Amino acid sequence: MHEYERKQLLERVGREGATVGATIPDTIEIDGESLDLSAFVFETRRQETVPPDHRERVEAVKTKLRQERNRRIERLESGDVSYEQGEDLADSIVGIDRALEALESLESGDIEAEKQAARTADRKRWMQFIQQALGKDGESGDRRARGGP
Repeated sequence: MHEYERKQLLERVGREGATVGATIPDTIEIDGESLDLSAFVFETRRQETVPPDHRERVEAVKTKLRQERNRRIERLESGDVSYEQGEDLADSIVGIDRALEALESLESGDIEAEKQAARTADRKRWMQFIQQALGKDGESGDRRARGGP
């Protein structure tokens, strides 16, 4: 594979929105083990939240998918594959990314904890906005009161 082709494929998998319209692979081989990825994602997403007894399995699959994605990126970066193999790798990486996005978007089931975390983050952002609007930056205090810029 030529250098420009390799860079083109790497840019494709790193592009924001690369997963739009991408399909999740039916099956994927990870560490010699075959996983019916499309069916797993479909069945998991069919539920509104991930049940506690299934949460550990989902997290394990996500970890394995991230590891496999990294291995495939490294293989693509090495350039030791033909352009056709590189295209297949790029397609599979985008498919893995699509599956990860689908699994990441699931609610954990601990809705109250998530709501509390969101409220805390909102309050923090609001306080930072107020401090910025008043010209305070934490260390130097009120710059307008001292006549600073």
